[in-house]
Amino acid sequence: MIKIEVDMDLCQHYGQCVFEAPNLFKLNDDDKLEYHAEADDSELENVEAAVDVCPMQAIRIVE
Repeated sequence: MIKIEVDMDLCQHYGQCVFEAPNLFKLNDDDKLEYHAEADDSELENVEAAVDVCPMQAIRIVE
């Protein structure tokens, strides 16, 4: 199980993570980021891509 943390003080809701891991991240009707704090191990590559692409470096995988 992967644990995901997004610093919502840093997040500017650009949504780049949505493209990399659409099963875990989405923008709601107000264009605000929503995410699942836990993901199956099969999503690791997508989560790592979301971490890498976040322009605010707001996403991290919690060990």
